[in-house]
Amino acid sequence: LETDSGNLSSEDFEAASLRGYLTCFNGGLYYEAHDVLEQLWLRQGRLHTDYAFHKGLIQLAGGFVHLRLQFLHPDHPKHGRRLAPARRLLLLSEANLSLYPEDHLGLDVEGAKALARKTADSIGKGDGVRNPWSPDARPIIG
Repeated sequence: LETDSGNLSSEDFEAASLRGYLTCFNGGLYYEAHDVLEQLWLRQGRLHTDYAFHKGLIQLAGGFVHLRLQFLHPDHPKHGRRLAPARRLLLLSEANLSLYPEDHLGLDVEGAKALARKTADSIGKGDGVRNPWSPDARPIIG
């Protein structure tokens, strides 16, 4: 987040961070979305009421980082094995987001949880794993 957070109230910094996260995530910039929200998450700390909310969104973006890299480099020794970690992060994301109401801080939490679950289920388990992500059908949350 390119801003001087020292001049923003905590609420304004949180709102700007969430807007930045959504802009990046919906643009397919999952690593950047993760990075933007991680700044807020670390700043607020474990005792903040939105700790698990932000963690769930960070995990959602992290899951898609894995999927995108695996899609782009399926034969790469490291990136080719990213489906199981992606699935785990997506399920953790759903669990953390489940602690919050359907609409929290202006975000459709139910939609984000559904995306996490649907994508994790689409990846599958064991020998039946496949990457459901495609640059032609990027997910949108809001």
